[in-house]
Amino acid sequence: MLTAHELKNYIVNGLACDHAEVRGDDGQHFEAVVVSPLFTGKTRVQQHQQVYQALGDRMRSEIHALSLQTFTPEAWAKSIPQ
Repeated sequence: MLTAHELKNYIVNGLACDHAEVRGDDGQHFEAVVVSPLFTGKTRVQQHQQVYQALGDRMRSEIHALSLQTFTPEAWAKSIPQ
């Protein structure tokens, strides 16, 4: 069974990230927040596709559902309450 920690490692090892958080406790349903400079200039769909690419075949086999929030570093900085 896949853990949130393992999923986070797959993301950060496959995609240059400034920040990544993954939650999920049933081994198939996860929520993730990913911040990457590679998202700059990309649409939300393209950002999510980059995360899916980092996960590879795991999206078809091990992960049943992944709720994603993606941010550029600039958007992430603006989203954090000061």
